[in-house]
Amino acid sequence: MLMIKAIIRPEKTNKVLKALFESGYIAVTKMPVVGRGKQRGIKIGDVTYDELPKEMLIMVIKDEDKDFAISTILDAAKSSPKGAFGDGKIFVSPVDEAYTISRGTKEL
Repeated sequence: MLMIKAIIRPEKTNKVLKALFESGYIAVTKMPVVGRGKQRGIKIGDVTYDELPKEMLIMVIKDEDKDFAISTILDAAKSSPKGAFGDGKIFVSPVDEAYTISRGTKEL
C-alpha cells in the first residue's frame, strides 16, 4: 500500500476530487494548508505573500494503482496543459500498517 499526498491549488480541489471519484478512488482526506515552493511565494506590488493557500489531499492506494492515481491527479490539477509554477506537488510514501478504528482490525 502507498500513501499519496497531493498539495494542489484550492481552485482545483473540486476538479481533482471529481476525477478521483470517477476513477474509483472515493476514500480521500482533504485539508487546507499554507506554504510555498520554489517560487518563494508571490509578490504583488510591494507586498510579498510567502505563505500561499493550498489544499492537501491524502489517500492510500494499492501499489499497482500508483501510476493511474498520479496521472489522474496530474491531469486534473494542472492550471494549463503545460502546467505552471504553484500547481503543486505529489508525494508518495509506503504504508506499513493501517487499522480501522471502529473494528480495531488491521487492514493491510
